[in-house]
Amino acid sequence: MKDKYLTVTALTRYLKRKMDTDPHLRNVWLRGEISNFKQHSRGHMYMTIKDEQARMQSVMFAGNNRSLKFRPENGMNVLIKGEISVYEAHGQYQLYIQDMEPDGIGALYLAYEQLKEKLSKQGYFNPEYKKALPLFPERIGIITSPTGAAVRDIITTIKRRYPIAALTVIPVLVQGPNAAKSVVEAIETANNRLSLDVLIVGRGGGSIEELWCFNEEIVAEAIFKSTTPIISAVGHETDTTISDFVADLRAPTPTAAGEIAVQSQDELFESIRKNRKTVQRELERLLTTHQKELKQLKQSYAFRYPEQLIKQKEQALDTAVDSLTKGVSNQVRTLQERYRNLHNRIALQHPNEKINRAGDRLIEMKKRQNASMSQILQRKTTEWSSLIDKLTLLNPLETMKRGFALPYSSKGELIKSVKDVEKKDYIEVTLADGKLNCQVQDIEEESNDR
Repeated sequence: MKDKYLTVTALTRYLKRKMDTDPHLRNVWLRGEISNFKQHSRGHMYMTIKDEQARMQSVMFAGNNRSLKFRPENGMNVLIKGEISVYEAHGQYQLYIQDMEPDGIGALYLAYEQLKEKLSKQGYFNPEYKKALPLFPERIGIITSPTGAAVRDIITTIKRRYPIAALTVIPVLVQGPNAAKSVVEAIETANNRLSLDVLIVGRGGGSIEELWCFNEEIVAEAIFKSTTPIISAVGHETDTTISDFVADLRAPTPTAAGEIAVQSQDELFESIRKNRKTVQRELERLLTTHQKELKQLKQSYAFRYPEQLIKQKEQALDTAVDSLTKGVSNQVRTLQERYRNLHNRIALQHPNEKINRAGDRLIEMKKRQNASMSQILQRKTTEWSSLIDKLTLLNPLETMKRGFALPYSSKGELIKSVKDVEKKDYIEVTLADGKLNCQVQDIEEESNDR
């Protein structure tokens, strides 16, 4: 009877042979979206290929992926050529990828990139908004699933490193349609009702769909508005969510979040021991130095011969007093002399003195001005009289007073010769006291021979 029971290994090998001999599975062409992408240190690529209703574990060995002209990323739609076989160790079928090329971007990944770009432009990722973590937190809040491995890793790490910290677990949904709202409510509760020093928000690893609530805009906004510093601990090191960018600090894993949140008590004790030794060495060095200085002081002249030193200092004091007295006297004399000089200079510059000197100068200038004006007036009067005499001699009116007259033609021209008129011409004769209008009756021309 027992012979009819197969081992798991035998059944798995049977199924593998069946699939390996099926021609329809030896040459498979698929279109799908990449998620959970990881590249091993040896070069092999492990990923999940999915569509809306199903997913398949896949691997592309280093020998095949060396020829790829692009870097596969989560959310990328791809066209694949490969074969289906069974991975015996896990007893599951998987796709062995032989060739792959891009086929656009997945919907979730596109939404992720769009939200990331939007929040980046709004400043949600800017360093100036990042809050500093407390050095020695007393109360730590953990927002995650109460049943997952993440919460156990965080609690274990913190208790091991810093057992005096009080931990508060705020249970939330970490995947599914209501997960984002649950996380937002937990963050608001922690800020409004609980007095916490730091918050750890996260969960264990998973696909992009399983981590999607941490890519929701309402979660990013709640983290950004939180007054309590937040450490984001979502997924594994290769998983990066919007929450990681917005949070004050991102931890690559939940365990790392616990290490970041608190310091290690062992390291603190070691630091204290080192500091104690350093302080002790410094105190010993200072004590030795001061002991040497004290010994030197004890051996100094002042302590060995104090009476002689006091006598020297008394004599030096007398000398200093005499020098000070002499210096003060000299200084007083110098200042008195300076005072007298300044007083004399000020007296010379006094307004009354200036006014008196100016008055004397004004009187002297008036005298000089009057003398000069008298000389100028006398000289000008003499010149004027001389000019009057000359003008009188040249004035034709003076000549006419002596009986002379000036004849003018009808045209107003001065008649200088009998040739300038003719008989019966009308002429005007100007005398000293008036004018005569005359008509020429006769013309007698005199000879120049007489």
